[in-house]
Amino acid sequence: MNPIVKAFFDEATNTVSYVVRDPNGSACAIIDSVLDFDHASGRTDTSSADEIIAWVESEGLKTEWILESHVHADHLSAAPYLQERLGGKIGIGENITIVQDTFGKVFNEGTEFQRDGSQFDQLFKEGDRFMIGQLRGEVLHTPGHTPACLTYVIGDAAFVGDTLFMPDFGTARCDFPGGSSETLFQSIQKILALPDDTRIFVGHDYKAPGRDEYAWETTVGEQKALNIHIGQGKSIEEFVSMRDARDATLGMPRLILPSLQVNMRAGQMPEPDEKGDVFLKIPVNKI
Repeated sequence: MNPIVKAFFDEATNTVSYVVRDPNGSACAIIDSVLDFDHASGRTDTSSADEIIAWVESEGLKTEWILESHVHADHLSAAPYLQERLGGKIGIGENITIVQDTFGKVFNEGTEFQRDGSQFDQLFKEGDRFMIGQLRGEVLHTPGHTPACLTYVIGDAAFVGDTLFMPDFGTARCDFPGGSSETLFQSIQKILALPDDTRIFVGHDYKAPGRDEYAWETTVGEQKALNIHIGQGKSIEEFVSMRDARDATLGMPRLILPSLQVNMRAGQMPEPDEKGDVFLKIPVNKI
């Protein structure tokens, strides 16, 4: 069986969230949700998540999974809010523990912050399988952008997170702590080994130069032939040279500091103080 996929695009963060549903039943999964966050005021908003909730409820769907492709550095996850409203288990790659250890130190979180992935309901590893109703999903470990990146292959669809973008935009950066352009190249080969007609759903789109519309669906065959960074059989040496040089020119994502603190906690905010107030940290000269 192949899934029915509904995309939700958040223009503020260029993020695509997906609802993936069993075509013969009511089960669904939500992938890479967004909690709206105004950096200037420090205020959150649930408008993007509420749009997903309204659609899921209007279709009479039952949410079984709330999946993260990785610990996002450009938007906050709405996973706990969605779980409270819709149910389902929150899943991410087992290497979340590496990310938690790295950024637990960056943000000086102390021993009260658990670095064992226990904030999530399910930690996936390479080859794990899961069900969305009668629809089977399989996990590919595809690190390089971060150590915990996963690709979820569900029927004829692969949800690649930030590993690949649309062919005219290329591939993800690899300069975050724990990232590696060599590792990303190897991970992408796993994805490109899937059948050519496999649908690929990307985690972001930024409208490449010359393209007027946002896009988020492509295929393995199109990526192999047309991806400007990795297509047409480019070698690992060519890719690493290009990727490392490009990454050296990139600034940090606008929401990286709040996003990492929240997303390494499965979308939960840090513990409130004795007055019930929540604070996010800004480490100086750490990233």
